[in-house]
Formats: sequence, structure tokens, C-alpha cells
Amino acid sequence: MKAAALGLGMVAIAATFAMSQANAERAVPIPAARADVAPAPGLQSAIFAGGCFWGMEAVFEHVKGVRSVTAGYAGGTRATASYAQVSTETTRHAEAIRIAYDPRQVSYATLLRVYFSVAHDPTQVNGQMPDMGPSYRSAIFAQSPEQARVARAYIAQLDATRAFRKPIATKLEQGQFFPAEAYHQDFFDRNPDHPYIRMWDKPKLAAFRAGFPSLAR
Repeated sequence: MKAAALGLGMVAIAATFAMSQANAERAVPIPAARADVAPAPGLQSAIFAGGCFWGMEAVFEHVKGVRSVTAGYAGGTRATASYAQVSTETTRHAEAIRIAYDPRQVSYATLLRVYFSVAHDPTQVNGQMPDMGPSYRSAIFAQSPEQARVARAYIAQLDATRAFRKPIATKLEQGQFFPAEAYHQDFFDRNPDHPYIRMWDKPKLAAFRAGFPSLAR
């Protein structure tokens, strides 16, 4: 559940916000992946989970070569793929996004770099400030054996180079993706003054633009 729904006190929120600002206002400088997925004709799909899907969606909607981003749930069944049920943290779903991208303009490895550097903190386990629970876990749902190979190799590369202060918690998982309710789609653009968006997601988008100016549109 979102921080507001959890009923966190304003002092706790402010403290967590201050901690997040130190990390979220800049992209973590990480190397490009040594391996990549070979370009294929037509649009390709990538599915990433890493905290609230509102902010993840907002970042990737501004990446050149991305044609669309859909917020949804991955890792559980269709029967429990609703916000009310996923929020119980008993359905095995993760809040996730499905990215449709043109591999002639942006590669899978480049999307991974944005994902690890600025879209979320890949070292957090079962949560992303200020949201906690397995539905906010860091996970990659590879859409092909090649995507799985590249993602696994990149995680090993980043861990080996100690790009982050802590080990990467991101797991490769399997499972279907189910679109979230209509009110979750394009939430950032439709609700720019929402307190959660102002506090957590606008700094994340600003960090992406600052850290990856050649990729931003």
C-alpha cells in the first residue's frame, strides 16, 4: 500500500523523504552493460518491477524509443490481479510496468541501465521508500531467454564492479503480466499535484533527465 494508505506520521514521512532525496535526486553512475539483446523487427517488450508503478511508468515514458508503458501486476494469477488484492501482500504479484520499445532506437541493455540507475533502488529488499512489502520488490520478468541472459550478466557485472554500496537484490522471475486498473495508467501525467507524485516521483523523473540527457525526450 502507498505510504498515505499506511497512515505513516508526517515525521516519519519527512525523515524517509529526506533519506530518499539524497539518493533519488541523481542517477547512480553505473557502467553500460557489456552484453545486449540483438535487435529484432517490430516493437519489443520489457517488464520491470521496482516499487510503485507510478514512478517507474513516469521515468520510462520519457525514454526515447519507448512507445508505451503500462502499469500492472506480474508474478501472480489473473484472479488476484487487482490493486485491492495485491495490496494485501498475499498474491505473489509485484507492481510492475510493461514497456513497448523500438529496439532500433533504444536497446534492452539501455533500458536496464535506466532501471538500475534511476528508476528504483535495486538494493532494497521487498520495498522501495516509502512503500514496503513484496509487491514492491525489485524483479525483472524477462520476455525471452536472451533478455534473461543479458539481465543476469548485467547484475553480475554491477555487483562485481561494486556499483552500489550493497548487493543488488533484483531477482529474475517468471510470470504473466496483467494491466492495472485504468485509474493507475498515466497516473503521473494525470495527477501532477498528487502529494505522492510531488514527493517521490517528480524527483525521480528529474534525476533521469539530469543523468541521461541524451535518452530523455
